[in-house]
Order: sequence, then structure tokens, then C-alpha cells
Amino acid sequence: MEGLAQFLPIILLIVVFYFLLIRPQRKRQQEQVAMQNSLSVGSRVMTTTGLFATVVGFADDDVLLEIAPGVETRWVKAAIGRVVTPVDDADETDEGETEDDAVDEAVVDAPEKGDSSTKKS
Repeated sequence: MEGLAQFLPIILLIVVFYFLLIRPQRKRQQEQVAMQNSLSVGSRVMTTTGLFATVVGFADDDVLLEIAPGVETRWVKAAIGRVVTPVDDADETDEGETEDDAVDEAVVDAPEKGDSSTKKS
């Protein structure tokens, strides 16, 4: 009975590591592989390096991506980070003004370089 009591903390530690670290990582990895295998021509993707492109074809285990009109590059499927879905309301903020309007207001509120309110000594 004493031998089991000595190994119980180690066994519990292994079980905790499995459920908190190993199992979620395997699940994410399986989802990533499933996404990479479900790519189709015309899909808009982002690579793991942050390059946005459109899938134009497949060659063996590679993917042909069009990064600009007429510019095609060849990538391994593992380099595809995610499929990008278009969002219609991405430019709108919660208050109904666009992000450009918010930037314009910030520029107007910024003091100018020749502001006379500062004293020079």
C-alpha cells in the first residue's frame, strides 16, 4: 500500500498533463490537417508566414497559390495557416462610424508642431 501511495502523485501528474496539454494539442493538430486537406480551388487562405493568397491548383502534396494577378507560387500544404472568410461588416465600428473616421478625428485632435501654447525658454 505504501508503494502505491508513493507513485500516486506521479500518476496524477501524468493524467493532468495528458488532459491539459497533450490532448488539446492533438485535437488542434487534427483540425489543422483536416483544414489543409479540405482546401479547394478558389479558397482564400493565409499562410503561416502571414501571406494572403488564393488557391489555384494542387501538385502532389503542394498547393499552388496566386498572390497577385498572374503571380503563382508553390507551397506545401503544411504552410497553410487558415482559410480566410470574407467579412462584410469588418470596416464598421460599434458606434456606426468607420475606422477611417476615427483616425481622422485623432489626427484633428493632435496638437500641431507650431502650437503656440508651449513656452520656449
